Amino acid sequence: MFSLFQYEFMQRAVLAIIAMSLFAPLLGVFLVLRRQSLMSDTLSHVSLAGVAFGLFIGISPNVSTIVIVIVAAILLEYLRTVYRDFLEVATAILMSVGLSLALIFANTGRGKGINLDQYLFGSIVTVSQTQVILLAVLAVIVLVTFALFMRPMYVMTFDEDTAYVDGLPVRIMSTLFNIVTGIAIALMIPVAGALLVSAIMVMPASIAMRIGLTFRRVLAVAVAIGFVGMLSGLVISYESGAPASATITLVFVAVFVVTMLAQKIQNLR
Repeated sequence: MFSLFQYEFMQRAVLAIIAMSLFAPLLGVFLVLRRQSLMSDTLSHVSLAGVAFGLFIGISPNVSTIVIVIVAAILLEYLRTVYRDFLEVATAILMSVGLSLALIFANTGRGKGINLDQYLFGSIVTVSQTQVILLAVLAVIVLVTFALFMRPMYVMTFDEDTAYVDGLPVRIMSTLFNIVTGIAIALMIPVAGALLVSAIMVMPASIAMRIGLTFRRVLAVAVAIGFVGMLSGLVISYESGAPASATITLVFVAVFVVTMLAQKIQNLR
């Protein structure tokens, strides 16, 4: 099995997995706790508009996607304040707009013939050295930010009113969190795919929240599950010939189901 890691493309894939496992589950924990799990899906769909727009005007899709996703993240925070009690309305609006723009850019004028399949499903085994570096840089930024602002983020996540009374810039912090999440999704799209990127962020967090007893333990468990799940999915996909992103997602689903069953059995004793 270990012989497969002698190939350079597999080595880059493993490095990408290490980087993503260091930031995606951490962001996912806060998304779940803030009841914004669908935000990852929304921004991943909006990122398709960024990809199509970049290909349409002839610039790097990475640049256009990051710009579009940052704008969408800021807009999402605004819509969250407008529809404070109906957050799903804001996500539904942006998701629809993102998909509509992606289809328009990909099927009109110079955009005719643009193939978005690579960005819909991703391919972790074709990740480039540049993408690995970008993911590693983002991992460092997220880890340093979490280390410096863990307590303010914790307070804001569980009680925004208390955070506001304590003098924390809640709106700015929330917007910056959305922007970082959007950039993370934009960089993960070529690797994981727009349709499956949310699973890499949300599933490890969901599993960890059923296992961890404290907040810090939940974060640590989420990172561990993210790494083991992605690496296992990569190996299984290589051996079976199945798509890597889909295999990784099914691995997370299997772990989630096993965890729930184990807890059910334990509760019956």
